[in-house]
Amino acid sequence: MLDTVPVIDILAILVVIASIVLLVYFAWKTLITSNYFQKGINLYQQKDYPGAEAEFRKVISINSTNDVVRLFLGDVLYQQDKIAEATELFQEVIRRSPKNPEAYLRLANILIQQNQPEAAKTNLQTAQALFQKRQPEKAQKIAQILEQINVKST
Repeated sequence: MLDTVPVIDILAILVVIASIVLLVYFAWKTLITSNYFQKGINLYQQKDYPGAEAEFRKVISINSTNDVVRLFLGDVLYQQDKIAEATELFQEVIRRSPKNPEAYLRLANILIQQNQPEAAKTNLQTAQALFQKRQPEKAQKIAQILEQINVKST
């Protein structure tokens, strides 16, 4: 029985060390990602869209599941007239997270600019329904936009 106690102690120590290493790794990864994201936001606010694009792409390369960054990247691409890429990013967010109203809203904006009112209306209606419970004031603003589209198309 004395021979097994040190083995159990060694296993426990290894588990603790492995856990600490994982925590440090994820903390480092989060810090790096946060720094890139913040730099991207700052560059976006300064209208340095190519710089912001580079930073947001770094974030996505580290954390490929972050839809908020994808939305910002889509905005940056849109500002650079990379409409097809922005559209694809917003559609990707919708596929990945169909209850994300911001993706529908941003896609609708592009569709309005491209003179596709029916497709824009569909996306706006979806965004409005998704915003209704959590942010009714945004849902109301979308309702006003939908009314304007209806007036223009009649």
